[in-house]
Amino acid sequence: MCRRFQIQTSKPQQFIDITNKVAEEVKSSNVRDGLAVIYVPHTTAGVTINENADPDVVRDIISALNRTYPEQGDYLHSEGNSHAHIKASLMGSSCTVIIRDGKLLLGTWQGIYFCEFDGPRNREFLVKILED
Repeated sequence: MCRRFQIQTSKPQQFIDITNKVAEEVKSSNVRDGLAVIYVPHTTAGVTINENADPDVVRDIISALNRTYPEQGDYLHSEGNSHAHIKASLMGSSCTVIIRDGKLLLGTWQGIYFCEFDGPRNREFLVKILED
């Protein structure tokens, strides 16, 4: 089972918490034990797992990425979004979460984030549920 989700980003760079959408997909799958694979089919967006209790964490991650990979730099890519490609590669295009007893096995403070680096745009991510 694989489901495609549409997502609209509203800023040039932002992290959007998609944990609840993934958890709902796990619940509707009726899978008790397995894996949830979250995949982002874009070269300037990614996915990551990090703290979702304090919004300053997301701000700090974006700020650190911008200091290390600024929008303007010694890039050759003609579209002017090389920084977004680099950041997306660092975040990665997929993550996997264990499902146990029908729920995502995330840490207390963890959430799953769609990471936009070249927005705002209409985007998508896919969730595939695998049963043990």
